Amino acid sequence: MRIFETLNVNFLGKRKIFYVVSAVMLIAGIGSLAVRGLELGIDFLGGSEIVLQFEKPIDIADVRQKVGDIGLGEMEVKTFGDETGALIRTELQQIPDDIYPKVRGKIEETMTSNYPGVGFEAIDTAENSITYALDNPDTVEYVVETLFETGFQAGATVGEDDVPHVMVRVGIADWIKEQLREKMGDNEFDVLREDKVGPKIGEELKWDAVTAIVASLVIILIYLGFRFKFIFAMGAVAALFHDVLVTLGLFAILWGWAPFINLEIDLTVVAAFLTLVGYSINDTVIVFDRVRENLKIHKTEPLEQLMNRSINMTMSRTILTGGTTMLAVFVLFLLGGEVLRAFSFTLFFGIIIGTYSSIFVASALVLDYAEKRGSKVEF
Repeated sequence: MRIFETLNVNFLGKRKIFYVVSAVMLIAGIGSLAVRGLELGIDFLGGSEIVLQFEKPIDIADVRQKVGDIGLGEMEVKTFGDETGALIRTELQQIPDDIYPKVRGKIEETMTSNYPGVGFEAIDTAENSITYALDNPDTVEYVVETLFETGFQAGATVGEDDVPHVMVRVGIADWIKEQLREKMGDNEFDVLREDKVGPKIGEELKWDAVTAIVASLVIILIYLGFRFKFIFAMGAVAALFHDVLVTLGLFAILWGWAPFINLEIDLTVVAAFLTLVGYSINDTVIVFDRVRENLKIHKTEPLEQLMNRSINMTMSRTILTGGTTMLAVFVLFLLGGEVLRAFSFTLFFGIIIGTYSSIFVASALVLDYAEKRGSKVEF
């Protein structure tokens, strides 16, 4: 299928205008990055994070106050998705020492009130769990079910004596859930996501993400330098830097202004940026390949006219490929859930800016370089 069979648009004749457009986007984006920064996710910050989905709309200020009374210190509470979602984040990795006895007391109170005739004893205590031995092992499954319904992560485990015991997880998320169920009993909620990442791991992931993106750009520069002329490689990599910076700038600009999108930078967004780099360079290589073919056929044609011819010839493929990909990504944005929304948003916008940069950044820079040098581009 082909469209735009007779397309004849002077794209590069308007490149000076789009240089200004790109400069404005870059200045706005870099300015927002410098002033507002990026909202990093739990993958890079470290700590504990829980996402809750309530049955009824919530007042986020009220939830923030109730979470503040739990006793875990300062925590970040904000809307997640629509008016029924809440994201709660803390830098803590485990229950503080002064709260641990309260958590244990709540667990034991739950077992005593529901099974008053069953005796129990804590046979193992750790930072993140407590294991209980029951006088009547036959009631283990019932106790586990009751604790789970109350909000604790409980399970049956078998000790060295082959007798079943009850193991209850004692974590930040468990205490938050149990307390909120007590404080907001008229508004039930489900847990959409629980994450816990150590600060050292988060710092390593942060540098690994930056290294992955920079390394991909360097490798692409080397590859294109061998496949095309070096100036083509420089133009393509400049376009990729343009794409990444503009997209990051959009994250900084929209953060806080678009509550329906979770614009946190996490590992899924890093994956989206790497996908964006691959998609954008593929689009640029298609144009450069056609330029190389036309240079061999139309040897006396002015370079600007030849490059415009090449862009027009590839526009049908660009629109069809980009359009179908954007359609799939848009469906993912609408129906993929909160976890994938930032990923799909990055790809959707990245496809647009990547197509734009292939023409008005990569190709335009090659043309201006060749005209400034006054040398003919040859392969």
